[in-house]
Amino acid sequence: MAAGFFISKTLGLVSVILCLGALATIIALSVVYAQEKNRNATSALSSANPAPTAAPATTAAPATTAAPANPWNKMRLPQSLLPESYVVTLQPFLTKDASGLYIFKGNSAVTFSCQEATDLILIHSKKLNYTQQNGFLISLEGVDGSSPPPIAKTWLEAPTQYLVVQLSGQLEKGKKYKLLSDFVGELADDLAGFYRSEYVDEGVTRYGKRVDCLGGKVKGDLQQGLGLPACVNCCLFVILQGDPNTARNVRPVLPSPSWTAHAYAMSVILVAKMLFTNPVTPNDQLRIFSVQGGGWVRALPWGAILLTWPVPLPDQVGLPDFNAGAMENWGLVTYRENSLLYDPLFSSIGNKERVVTVIAHELAHQWFGNLVTLRWWNDLWLNEGFASYVEYLGADSAEPSWNIKDLIVQSEMYRVMKIDALASSHPLSFQENEINTPAQISEVFDAIAYSKGASVLRMLSNFLTEEIFKRGLQSYLHTFSYGNTVYDDLWVHLQKAVDDAKLQLPTTIKGIMERWTLQMGFPVVTVNTRNGSITQKHFLLDPESVVNRSSVFNYVWIVPVTWMTGQGGALTTYWLEETSATEPSFTIPAGAANWLLLNINVTGYFRVNYDPENWDKLLTQLDTSHQAIPVINRAQIIDDTFNLARAKYIDIGLALNTTRYLSKELEYLPWSAALDNLAYFRLMFDRSEVYGPMQSGWLALGYNEINAISTACSYGIRECWTLATALFNQWKTNSSNNPIIPNLRSSIYCSAIKTGSEEDWDFAWQMFQKATVVAEADKLRAALACSQETWILRRYLQYSLDPTKIRKQDAVSTINSIASNVVGQSLAWDFIRGNWKTLFEQYGGGSFSFSNLILAVTQRFSSEFELKQLEQFKVDNADVGFGSGTRALEQALEKTKANIKWVAENKKAVLTWFERESG
Repeated sequence: MAAGFFISKTLGLVSVILCLGALATIIALSVVYAQEKNRNATSALSSANPAPTAAPATTAAPATTAAPANPWNKMRLPQSLLPESYVVTLQPFLTKDASGLYIFKGNSAVTFSCQEATDLILIHSKKLNYTQQNGFLISLEGVDGSSPPPIAKTWLEAPTQYLVVQLSGQLEKGKKYKLLSDFVGELADDLAGFYRSEYVDEGVTRYGKRVDCLGGKVKGDLQQGLGLPACVNCCLFVILQGDPNTARNVRPVLPSPSWTAHAYAMSVILVAKMLFTNPVTPNDQLRIFSVQGGGWVRALPWGAILLTWPVPLPDQVGLPDFNAGAMENWGLVTYRENSLLYDPLFSSIGNKERVVTVIAHELAHQWFGNLVTLRWWNDLWLNEGFASYVEYLGADSAEPSWNIKDLIVQSEMYRVMKIDALASSHPLSFQENEINTPAQISEVFDAIAYSKGASVLRMLSNFLTEEIFKRGLQSYLHTFSYGNTVYDDLWVHLQKAVDDAKLQLPTTIKGIMERWTLQMGFPVVTVNTRNGSITQKHFLLDPESVVNRSSVFNYVWIVPVTWMTGQGGALTTYWLEETSATEPSFTIPAGAANWLLLNINVTGYFRVNYDPENWDKLLTQLDTSHQAIPVINRAQIIDDTFNLARAKYIDIGLALNTTRYLSKELEYLPWSAALDNLAYFRLMFDRSEVYGPMQSGWLALGYNEINAISTACSYGIRECWTLATALFNQWKTNSSNNPIIPNLRSSIYCSAIKTGSEEDWDFAWQMFQKATVVAEADKLRAALACSQETWILRRYLQYSLDPTKIRKQDAVSTINSIASNVVGQSLAWDFIRGNWKTLFEQYGGGSFSFSNLILAVTQRFSSEFELKQLEQFKVDNADVGFGSGTRALEQALEKTKANIKWVAENKKAVLTWFERESG
């Protein structure tokens, strides 16, 4: 990526951005929701109408309330109507109307066929006013000689977000019709649907307009004067240059010869005046657009190599305001700027990794999600899990020297295991009837779908071999291209590949994989090397928690167990199919060099426990010659032991002892595993007497540069604080010359503000406001939360809800940063409780990050007092609701209860261990 990625910082002014997809009368199946999840759609008519009500000279019919059995009171659309094409025309206004609102006007025409005779049309509609046509909100025409019955009544059904059309007769099966509407809505700045964005460029405030794109397996025609063909997953982006006040009635047409129109393979249009360099090499294929300029990025070849099904490679655009990380629209992929733009003068290696993996993730969606779309949100994990797995393979093919494939274990698997070990977790696949409302759909976009999905698919690819996995995927994509599927379809095609290769498995692919997709959680596999016995059990962080979700498999998995011994030999896979078994090969003779290690390179999604003698042998091996154990498994030993100790399988001292060898460790992954797990100790004890010995205990250890600075400064090592202060002061004396290298800026900024004065905070705030590169702005915004002054943190919390100071897309992450500060945690909790209604109204309906808000502010909770506060918070806000954070709240309650138990049982032992080590 470094060689092929170019961003020019010299390019000019962008003022209006439009993406047409989820506006007026867009076609989709059931609940329409505008963000990264707007993806599947097949067989019913709907309209995603995002903008709040604002309508001169229009009328919105009053909502009605009817019996729950009526179709308009159900969240899923009936199957009686099938959309075939749509036409949408938009007219945004770039100056406020008489009521002080930015508005847009539009109209739509939807052609659909009648699959079953019906006298009812349901269209999703939210916060739009309709211009009445002959006394109704819409009009209806015949197509190809058909004659529709008269409209009897139209109304808006607010609870289910429907525009309801009641006819006086039946639409005929097999006939086609056209539905027409005119509407007005507010062009709000709420980051949902069709929204307004403002940013400053060269001292001038400019305005952007964007509509979140909605996927749908239907044809569409964008009426913007370019005469383009029909499209699937239509998105229209228009970028205007110049003063927005000179373009008061902007239609999506070319207003002057100075504009350039680019037509994409899927009829996605970008209209812009931007400069581009020619590609550096033939491999530099993907164009980049942003308000900071454009460039080229090297296409990631893994997808096309693996899937052998070419799809049009899209352009990429970075948007100043975007709620999700990125969205895989065909033709033009949209990104937050920090997920697309890289500048070596400001961006760290972590920023570079983020850019390359997100681009790879979105390109993977061109196959899984765009070429083949799942039927409903209950199987979302297959879309997001696949992309989250392939992003590592794509990034590895682009930058093989990074060894980025190994990071999936630490970044995805271990991260999600902490959630999947809760009794409040959920399976990868839901029943369709479990996912209905927009909030329920938002909740599905969680770590389980992304990270567990990726981990399980990685396990599947490993035990099948990549070649068989590839053949099955190719067959699946060829069969269902431009169509819709359920997860079972993938198992069928993988099974065919297995049968063709004559690979021996304990049962069918479906039989193996449904254990991992239809029941939540994962097993802990325990082996006794004295007699070769091996068992599995549902792993729960709190073994006393009650699992209320039943499983037809009784929480027993079919587990592929790879293994090796200290004596070497070929790697072998053992299949554990029952709760217990005996494998003679797992009986290990006495002797320090004779040890057993399961789950080699952590390809399996499970934890491993051993008898005490084998644990002792593994720790001895780490101490004497740790390189004899694969690097990923050295991280595994650390991560497994800490989590086994939390679940009371082993003593906490054994887990802590796995860190003793780290002074000899030069690899990143084992250190990352240790620091991640000790971060939990810090959360539990940084308000207690244990924290002092914990700080001292780290002085004897050595780490790589980034981890060293970050850990030393965060634990208050004086030498680190002195270094940070000196570098920060040097920058203050000459703000145009920053002496801090990008890799260390996050740690140095935070430490300097933590130990600094109000003047230091104000300087950082000024530099944040002036920052033109988003990577730099993000580092400063997070560091500003490191202050130890409560009044500064309270003020910063207020800033988070002021979009003139903190962009709306960054509000939740800013509050989370303050909550991660031990001084700011209680302030953030009080702030959230006091402003819950506001936060919920702005972010609770569909923000992916909203659930993180609840989890971040409660991550230190470990006392009965805090538990009671959290329970009371749930009661006090039941009327407001928790939206996409509902499951996160239940997880926070469960984690708090587990933390209370763990601290009570382990505080003394942890204190003793660190006192001994620091002494």
